[in-house]
Amino acid sequence: MKRADLIVMLLLFAVLCAAPLAIYPVFLMKVLCFALFACAFNLLIGYVGLLSFGHAMFFGFAAYVSGHAVKVWGFPTELAILAGTASAAALGAVSGAIAIRRQGIYFAMVTLALAQMVYFFCLQAQFTGGEDGIQAIPRTTLLGVINIQNDFNLYYAVLAIFAFGFLVIYRTIHSPFGQVLKAIRENEPRAISLGYRVNQYKLTAFVLSATLAGLAGATKAIVFQLASLTDVSWQMSGEVVLMTLVGGMGTVFGPFAGAAIIIAMQNYLAQFGEWVSVIQGVIFVVTVMLFRRGVVGEAARLFSKK
Repeated sequence: MKRADLIVMLLLFAVLCAAPLAIYPVFLMKVLCFALFACAFNLLIGYVGLLSFGHAMFFGFAAYVSGHAVKVWGFPTELAILAGTASAAALGAVSGAIAIRRQGIYFAMVTLALAQMVYFFCLQAQFTGGEDGIQAIPRTTLLGVINIQNDFNLYYAVLAIFAFGFLVIYRTIHSPFGQVLKAIRENEPRAISLGYRVNQYKLTAFVLSATLAGLAGATKAIVFQLASLTDVSWQMSGEVVLMTLVGGMGTVFGPFAGAAIIIAMQNYLAQFGEWVSVIQGVIFVVTVMLFRRGVVGEAARLFSKK
């Protein structure tokens, strides 16, 4: 692990551990869930070069499965989150096997089409509750001993889940497997000529990204005790793209920063109603025009010049 990355990680973890003392824990948990979602998406677009317009299907479907497992099947919280994550992994394997056969805009459109199919399935299926979603998801004890009805206890459980997912992504992109993914992003024909089975690498990365997105969605359902169509809509897929680009695509900490910025805007600018979307659009345009590498990417570039 790079020394600079280690220092930033330790500082970030220290800040997050102390943050509930000054900031509302539920807001922080929302940031962590969406930060993990954005990091999972960034693994695919930032390090493989595959733009998915349908990542909300993994996030939202895992939320439904997790909520249903707790409320109807009576699963313990940890097993419900694992069930939601596993469902996202399975969905990722199926959709990935279909989508990776195409490249560029065609890949993006295939993922969007598959996500819309999942959206309408969730709208019609009985276990999802249709337009009402799954509400009042109970917070049972975690690991049989941790009372997660207390927001502070739940926050540190969510922080542990985020840290696990983040470290998995970090280890992946800095492994030999991650180097092959970057080679595919930079020059796929050359990677093929070197003998790499490109489609297998793409599918593995796609499934891993879908799995971690599902982990974020399953955790989010427990935090907010709700799984709804919003979680699986195309707008959610657009939000995670926005978070990643604002923070810095292809950077380690960029998606976290982007998620924090967008969620903070939605929370603190809620009084402006629909104008929040307009403000987000303006920020997106400014970021693309002035901060081509995103907030973290530009900051890292300026720091490296010193």
